[in-house]
Amino acid sequence: MAARDLVRRYRVAPGKAFRLAHVDPDDTAGIADKEQATERLADSAERIGDLQRRLYAQDRWAVLLIFQGMDASGKDGTVKHALSAVDPSGCQVHAFKAPSEEELDHDFLWRAARALPERGRIGVFNRSYYEELVTVRVHPEYLERQRLPEELAGAKLWDERAEGVVDYERYLARNGVLVRKFFLHVSKGEQRKRLLARMDEPEKNWKLREQDVTERRHWGDYQRYWGRVIAQTSSAHAPWFVVPANHKWFARLVVAEAVVQALEQLEPEFPHLDKARRAELDRARRLLRREGRR
Repeated sequence: MAARDLVRRYRVAPGKAFRLAHVDPDDTAGIADKEQATERLADSAERIGDLQRRLYAQDRWAVLLIFQGMDASGKDGTVKHALSAVDPSGCQVHAFKAPSEEELDHDFLWRAARALPERGRIGVFNRSYYEELVTVRVHPEYLERQRLPEELAGAKLWDERAEGVVDYERYLARNGVLVRKFFLHVSKGEQRKRLLARMDEPEKNWKLREQDVTERRHWGDYQRYWGRVIAQTSSAHAPWFVVPANHKWFARLVVAEAVVQALEQLEPEFPHLDKARRAELDRARRLLRREGRR
């Protein structure tokens, strides 16, 4: 399947009804050859590296990639493989944990705004402000810690937060930040296998908490609320891609090719030097050549 068709297959159309059940976590779009897909992923990663260098040199656009998914959905590995050829100086990764007391004293987008990438850079949010529309809804006790005025914490809060996110991402797009959002969709059975595998590998034990297992009791709520939020917030300027993630190699390929398309859309190019800068470069070249003759 061509890259463009593959990416389009998992893009959530704005304004249409959507549920996570619409995407099969085991789907591989007919791509059965893992080795061939891995080679294709390597090519896409190299292309991302080249486009990022141009993006950095041009210094006009910033790119924000948001990754969400249930625990053990493969977010870290997907970022690592898709961006493997990116110069570290042109990329920044921010993993959002439970908010601090300082962050709780601000609006829910405040801490995300502080972590936005600069122009010329790719920023990665591993989890994001979308947790405030889903996880906080599943756990009302988290909302209580935010100390919102009572009249603002009613039933309309979740739809209003979704509207606020759409407006915020439109604001980012209008200010030169290209936003792409990825939900890595795993099945409950696959998550169980991955959590057990982490328990059996001592070097991965540090990733586990008891809450990772007990949270599975809320699986149905998470699936329902994520589907709703994705439908509400997928837009032309900040689309969601719901990526089947039971096969890690396939999820990484889809994400990498979606990032390639996003960067190519910006058409980044190395800056062209004006006459003054070319003259400066010529003078510098002559100085270096004179040193070589001494």
